[in-house]
Amino acid sequence: MTTTEKAATPAYGIAPPNFRLPDATRIGRVRLQVADLDRSIGYYESVIGLRLIARHGDIATLGPHDDDTVLVELHAKAGVRPTTRRGLIGLYHFAILLPTRAALGRFVRHLASIGAYAGMSDHFVSEAVYLQDPDGLGIEVYADRPRSTWRIDNRQLAMASEPLDVASLLAEAGNESWTGAPKGTTIGHVHLYVRDIDQAAAFYHEGLGFDKIVWSYPGALFMSAGGYHHHLGTNTWAASAALATDDDARMLEWELLLPDASSVNAAAEHLASRGISVDQSKGDAVIRDPWGTQLRIVAAR
Repeated sequence: MTTTEKAATPAYGIAPPNFRLPDATRIGRVRLQVADLDRSIGYYESVIGLRLIARHGDIATLGPHDDDTVLVELHAKAGVRPTTRRGLIGLYHFAILLPTRAALGRFVRHLASIGAYAGMSDHFVSEAVYLQDPDGLGIEVYADRPRSTWRIDNRQLAMASEPLDVASLLAEAGNESWTGAPKGTTIGHVHLYVRDIDQAAAFYHEGLGFDKIVWSYPGALFMSAGGYHHHLGTNTWAASAALATDDDARMLEWELLLPDASSVNAAAEHLASRGISVDQSKGDAVIRDPWGTQLRIVAAR
């Protein structure tokens, strides 16, 4: 089956009406605009546990230890405003996926040891910790539960926000210390503030080709490829907030990795057929959603 053909109806979720993203789709790096590069590098190294890979002028790249995969790319712009507590239309949070539950337990113990505040939730499909960087940008660090344990309710995955069993996580961690994000750590998903869920569905589900996975969560829509719980979350919890601008700390861009160039071209062609502007001048397909959030669709390298 080619990438332009509609895939078989999934066991859960709702497939898009025409083009559907390949099962191997995953999230690439996120590019963030921050006020102070040294401050942000220090935070992502000492608190989040990423490793500085390279720094050139006002740009730095970070990733896991023992792995040169770039997860976060920081772009410094002096004087940008921190994100308000209420949020701005654009990034809600980006989510760093640890490869094991034990790694998440070690991360939680690390946060306690340095006195870092974090929110915590059990989402049934995953266990998650929430933080904000020095510019107020939202970060989730999480570990997935095995897919065999995910529950289906009327074609939707069962997802919620329940208290996290911290004692169980710490027991899972054993006696090993946190030594930073381990090899195999990835960006698992991106979650956006939008102003209208129907518009978000028209753009990301009908246009880009994500499956709808959870659509009855209050004020939110979760979408994915390949049956994942979500590669993309959208919500209207800050629908009246201002749009993020060049003068704000914000997410400049996020990447969607498709398996090959033909998949990227197929996605670009379908988006263009729906009247969505696509820039393919450098091989990648670059689009902006109705609120200006930029997505770069690239072939996995």
